[in-house]
Amino acid sequence: MMSYFVLEMPLSKRKIIVALSGASGAELGLRALKKLDGRFEKHLIVSEHADTVLKEEGMRVHRNDEIGAPVASGSFGADVMLIIPCSMNTLAKIACGIADNLVTRTAAVMIKERKTLLLAPREMPFSAIALENMLKLARLGVIVAPPVPAYYSRPETLEAMEDFIIGKWFDLVGIENDLYRRWKTDA
Repeated sequence: MMSYFVLEMPLSKRKIIVALSGASGAELGLRALKKLDGRFEKHLIVSEHADTVLKEEGMRVHRNDEIGAPVASGSFGADVMLIIPCSMNTLAKIACGIADNLVTRTAAVMIKERKTLLLAPREMPFSAIALENMLKLARLGVIVAPPVPAYYSRPETLEAMEDFIIGKWFDLVGIENDLYRRWKTDA
């Protein structure tokens, strides 16, 4: 019988990139970033439409026009990238391989390096073009997860609803969390 050893990267070494693309919903992306504790090396990319974001301690903020920033290189070794919110413009550029700013270039690198990339599209309803772009990216392994609330966790505040959404995103990218009440059976 053959045995396998799984080498796990310590959580303290995981590099997480959060990108804010578009102004509507930028607060949700920032809230997700704040929920990441000190086990992560955090990097923030701010698009020109989300440039009012405050810098957080222990986090490097990259402007979207810094196309040569280290996070845009495969050798940087990012583990996860979350684009929260993801505008339809950014989604379309990523789907078409257009890497003309730091957000889209870093996303292209994540796809190329087969790293975890999560997009949180923010518009509704979705047009057929946006849905085709999402399908194309999902087939490439990109996680497409709009900020969809659920009510089984019985949120009583907007913050609790946001924690649910962020907790689901963290679940999808392998970040342990206790941000929401999980589904329980009577069994």
